Amino acid sequence: MNLFRSEEHVRNWSQFDTATAEGIIPLKDVLRLFSGKFFQRRLDDDWLARSTEYFHEVPATLEEIGKTGPFWQVPR
Repeated sequence: MNLFRSEEHVRNWSQFDTATAEGIIPLKDVLRLFSGKFFQRRLDDDWLARSTEYFHEVPATLEEIGKTGPFWQVPR
């Protein structure tokens, strides 16, 4: 993960690849994504047993923040 000041800085980065432009995500959305149970409860004793349940929040959050294109699809 690379952090940039703005989308403009990302696009001006020498290693920017237009094929990954859909992966640009504002920090506020990253924080929202990583604040779900899948990430917050990782150190719980029952995390592994419940990880599938927790993971269902990830696609829902991605949809809420408008990240639904192919870049964000979970591989099956």
